[in-house]
Amino acid sequence: MTYSLVAHDREARQWGVAVQSKFLAVGSIVPWAEPDVGAIATQAYANPRFGPQGLALLREGLSAQEVVDRLVAADAEPEERQLGVVDAQGRAAAWTGSACTEWAGHRTGDGYAAQGNMLVSVVERDAGYAKLSDVLVDLRVDDHETPIEELRRLVELHQRR
Repeated sequence: MTYSLVAHDREARQWGVAVQSKFLAVGSIVPWAEPDVGAIATQAYANPRFGPQGLALLREGLSAQEVVDRLVAADAEPEERQLGVVDAQGRAAAWTGSACTEWAGHRTGDGYAAQGNMLVSVVERDAGYAKLSDVLVDLRVDDHETPIEELRRLVELHQRR
């Protein structure tokens, strides 16, 4: 699973990208940002050219939506891609191709675009404890020296039931 967030903080005049994935070294492919220009995240079957090409288009003054439209239109496999862009003014746009893995989608708002794939809800009718709850699983690691390992341990415990 992969999810990313591109965002703009108007007051601080900062742009950034956050990403999480099972894909090793995801930080070398997904995030792209430049001060006073914008931020870009390319994921799913990521196109690493989207980063430099998108930043170049943003430098030319194109809006986030125009950048998304141009990158997607010029791509040989757009239906495999996800893309989020925030421009210098904080306008956001995103794309999720129809061939991305289940579940894939995006949300945009003032100053941000969030993308995710291989994400699913953890609620299901009567699937929780004693079939009296709709929460299938709710695992948390609030404070731990090795949170990923602890979460892995909890998932394994949950799957044993």
